[in-house]
Amino acid sequence: AEEGHEVVIAFVGKYNKGGGDAYQSVIAALHHAAVAIQRKLKIEWIDATDLERPPAGTDDPEVAERVMQAEARLRSAHGIFVPGGFGDRGIEGKARAAGLAREWRKPYFGVCLGMQVAIIQFARDVLGLPDATSEEFDKDKRSKNHVIMYMPEISKETMGANMRLGARWVEFNDPANSLGAGLYGGADRIMERHRHRYEFNVAYKARFEAKGIVFSGQDEKKERMDVIELRSTDHPFYLAVQFHPEYKSRPGMPSPPFYGFVAAAANPEGVAETTAVCRRKGPMAHWTPFEL
Repeated sequence: AEEGHEVVIAFVGKYNKGGGDAYQSVIAALHHAAVAIQRKLKIEWIDATDLERPPAGTDDPEVAERVMQAEARLRSAHGIFVPGGFGDRGIEGKARAAGLAREWRKPYFGVCLGMQVAIIQFARDVLGLPDATSEEFDKDKRSKNHVIMYMPEISKETMGANMRLGARWVEFNDPANSLGAGLYGGADRIMERHRHRYEFNVAYKARFEAKGIVFSGQDEKKERMDVIELRSTDHPFYLAVQFHPEYKSRPGMPSPPFYGFVAAAANPEGVAETTAVCRRKGPMAHWTPFEL
């Protein structure tokens, strides 16, 4: 892989200044995937705040130049990745990255918050809801469209012991036609690790589906949306997950969505073949453990 061609991933984060220390699991998962396709991984670090435009009506040449340069770096990468995170700093930049990836038809993969910002930007751009946001970022309740909401069964008064944590089943409702399911070998359900307290507001589900978002993976009760994707006719590779697949990625056994994403970044025209190969190999017990 060190001698192979580079695959450049734009990493749109908010904890970039430590040299990637905050994202070690994700970086490892990207490396596992790059090695598997015999490519050398190059991460293009992009601070999410650098993609944030100045407020309407203001004219700041320095900010405009910063945004322009960040957009150019984003566009020049082979794929765009948005990781998880907490708090509202950099959120608008992450959301813009997800929207630009969709607009440019550039391979996109979002994890946890990376899925949520993809939903937020889609609601703004496609559903015509300019105030769409997450309840997490709207403490003053100015928005009428919380497309991401606090999980209803969890207390809002405490920050401790109130997350959806650990390994949980994710079920694909149409595995034969799902990009995500295909990367997991055509599995109809997988077990992945979660770590979040906000989720998609299912009151908006029908509106998103009518405009092309596919909620391909859900929890066992079909109440929580865990995987979203765009159809191949709409985008070569647009996938986001609420869980954290990086936690189960291993050398020689890359996380399926990370593998699919990096392969798509290296060869967008080869997504169908990559997915077909994964299907022929079938599900792996690492992600579909046997239960009595």
